[in-house]
Amino acid sequence: MVKLQNVTRLCHTKSILTVNGKFPGPRIIAREGDRLIIKVVNHVSNNISIHWHGIRQIRSGWFDGPGYITQCPIQTNQSYVYNYTIVGQRGTLFWHAHISWLRATVYGPIVILPKLGVPYPFPKPDKEIRPILFGEWFNADTEAVISQALQTGAAPNVSDAYTINGLPGPLYNCSAKDTYKLKVKPGKTYLLRIINAALNDELFFSIANHTFTIVEVDAVYTKPFQTNTLLITPGQTTNLLLKTKPNLPNATFLMLARPYATGQGTFDNTTVAGILQYKTTSTKHIKNLPLLKPTLPALNDTAFAFNFTSKLRSLASPQYPANVPQTVDKNFFFTIGLGTNPCPKNQTCQGPNNSTKFSASVNNISMILPSTALLQTHFFGKSNGVYATDFPSKPIIPFNYTGTPPNNTMVMNGTKVVVLPFNATVELVMQDTSILGAESHPLHLHGFNFFIVGQGIGNYDSNKDPKNYNLVDPVERNTVGVPSGGWVAIRFRADNPGVWFMHCHFEVHISWGLRMAWVVQDGKLPNQKLPPPPADLPKC
Repeated sequence: MVKLQNVTRLCHTKSILTVNGKFPGPRIIAREGDRLIIKVVNHVSNNISIHWHGIRQIRSGWFDGPGYITQCPIQTNQSYVYNYTIVGQRGTLFWHAHISWLRATVYGPIVILPKLGVPYPFPKPDKEIRPILFGEWFNADTEAVISQALQTGAAPNVSDAYTINGLPGPLYNCSAKDTYKLKVKPGKTYLLRIINAALNDELFFSIANHTFTIVEVDAVYTKPFQTNTLLITPGQTTNLLLKTKPNLPNATFLMLARPYATGQGTFDNTTVAGILQYKTTSTKHIKNLPLLKPTLPALNDTAFAFNFTSKLRSLASPQYPANVPQTVDKNFFFTIGLGTNPCPKNQTCQGPNNSTKFSASVNNISMILPSTALLQTHFFGKSNGVYATDFPSKPIIPFNYTGTPPNNTMVMNGTKVVVLPFNATVELVMQDTSILGAESHPLHLHGFNFFIVGQGIGNYDSNKDPKNYNLVDPVERNTVGVPSGGWVAIRFRADNPGVWFMHCHFEVHISWGLRMAWVVQDGKLPNQKLPPPPADLPKC
């Protein structure tokens, strides 16, 4: 049930959208192979839709959730039943609102356990900790924030704090009592499920004087590797094994998260803190202990970001193979970045040069959302006038993508899709551009996992770079950070019929149009076709 709830943070009380009155929202626990039936009832004035982020939705695209892509939003006092099966996935994912900026407060974790009797492919932890969700808190109404930005063409106001499970922590004014505390025992191994649900920021995360082992990302097992700092973009999830000190230490430990940011725009340059506390019988003893602080990378440490992501590898075991497409049917090269739109006549704009509006695009096309859902128009063959199928497979005008920016920063606006035959293998290279400053972009693909077969700094070279691809054990994800001033190459198989959204997971960039859609046609067999929509599919 989506309803309003008064919540106080930073000594500021406001009414926020919640699910079942909880912030963050309720935890969903399921097993691989389970069928989930979730009724969402809308009791607020905003239109709402819920996306089950990272769930493959095999032939169940009607329940994927992005507003105006796979469904019209659920209107006030209406409801919709999401009905899907978790196929071949286990680990941590999350759910969130997928319309405007409502996911600022409407989000929660999804824990997918292995099938009964199937062990983890890593040492069994002594205890699993409730998921740790990073978020952003705005004292202002986030709908007003983005509405004002789109009207003026300027960048939106930034958040007032980051949160861990909705709590800002002791480094913020008036927030010492709102601190996430993780209580542990010596000599134990804990499984931590980390989710970045922040609106607009990639985050570094570290725990003072502790290392952890990464064993899963985006609900896919990885080759374990140790690190003392995690980088996680909005939309990504990571499971960590935390091994505690063998003996009771004479200290407590801060766990910190703060942004990794390379763009020229403003961002929330603050730090959220939680406390890792070893259990002891004496509360007085804890208060007298020193509080140790971790050292995080510099805010713009792109070298750390690049090296960190390079270390991630699929498990690629007989039980959990990495089925990387070895041949490619369809090649695409997409530029990802910011640009501008002209200021409407008789209006003053506050974007670049104080004469334009910020925009964002894929291959210089800034996507305009339709007024009806793309999946319905595709399924019923009524796409005429709703979307075009001529989305360019490469930039219309090539330029030096990471060099001196071109003089013309204007983008085109439209609703265009890429049409893929069922089961086609796809290679997509995504290239960051420096038109309005180089910036990392977390790109999320709905309906599919993909393999990150290569990445690099600078401009992609189609003659040299593919020779260095990893086609053996590349990491498998649903969200990837396109490197700041660089490129990333992914591969996937289009084995899921429907219409699938792909977008930057910075909410400001998706609002500016950094989004597009793939239409995957039905296969020839009955189990390769998209079933008809449910009777209660919301209407626009």
